[in-house]
Parts: sequence; structure tokens; C-alpha cells
Amino acid sequence: MEEKVLEVLQKSDKPLKSGEIAEMLGVDKKEVDKAIKKLKAEGKIDSPKRCYYAPKA
Repeated sequence: MEEKVLEVLQKSDKPLKSGEIAEMLGVDKKEVDKAIKKLKAEGKIDSPKRCYYAPKA
């Protein structure tokens, strides 16, 4: 799941909300939230503004 979330963020030209990512992947938002939490802990993604996420450059 983390790979899919990261892939969606990398393809997007703007930061996305977890709900938008869940919609694009067709999965539950809770799954996306878990993946985001893990990716953030690993330092692979960043949050440029509250509730929005983007891959680290």
C-alpha cells in the first residue's frame, strides 16, 4: 500500500489529501492514512500544508 500511495503522490503535480489518494486508488481512507503515517516516519513524504501530502524532493 505504501508504494501505491507514494506512486500517486509522485505522479501528482500538487500535494494531495489522504481522501483524494484513497479515491484515486479505490481503497479505504483508513488504509491510506496508515500508509501515509508509515511513509512520513520513513521520511519519504512531506506535508507542505495541513492534511496535504507530497513526496520529498
